[in-house]
Amino acid sequence: MLEYQLEKELNDAGYQYVCGVDEAGRGPLCGPVVAAACILPSGLVIEGLNDSKKLTPKKRDALYDFICENAIAYCIAEASVAEIDELNILEADLLAMRRAIDGLAVPADFALIDGNIARDFQIPAKAIVKGDAISPSIAAASILAKVTRDRQCEELDRMYPQYGIAKHKGYGTKAHMNALREHGPSPIHRKQFIRFLEKQE
Repeated sequence: MLEYQLEKELNDAGYQYVCGVDEAGRGPLCGPVVAAACILPSGLVIEGLNDSKKLTPKKRDALYDFICENAIAYCIAEASVAEIDELNILEADLLAMRRAIDGLAVPADFALIDGNIARDFQIPAKAIVKGDAISPSIAAASILAKVTRDRQCEELDRMYPQYGIAKHKGYGTKAHMNALREHGPSPIHRKQFIRFLEKQE
């Protein structure tokens, strides 16, 4: 079970509301990048909480509901395909994270960010590599972001069924690449990510 060690250290240092922050959808060829920020009650036991990528979809859905019901505050935000193309994926990722933190109904006073970059946040922040396997707050945020992004992919699949997005979630699988070559890109494809199509023209 994940321990609240990082959160407790920050609480002891005087930070009352520590949020975990994570994203989903950084690597896919299409759709927005989604970020979530989550503040959990100190010591809240969440059975099965882990890095969202290590959980089954059914387990993620159940944990998503539990987290939404029990968190002190949470916010899910995104950066659009247009913003990804304009800024680049890293800057869009950070933008989505800032939006998630700013959208918390209970303002956080410290942010634990999954990954190795934490800059330009309005509150003190610390990057934690593989934080979703260490911090319950980050793990909870990873589930909120992943479930939201997967549900978006199901909706995108209904809008653009020719690409099989519900199955591969937008990643550059062989089937997705072949569909792009056959049908060309849609408005929800990231121009920066599909430059391989230009080389074939």
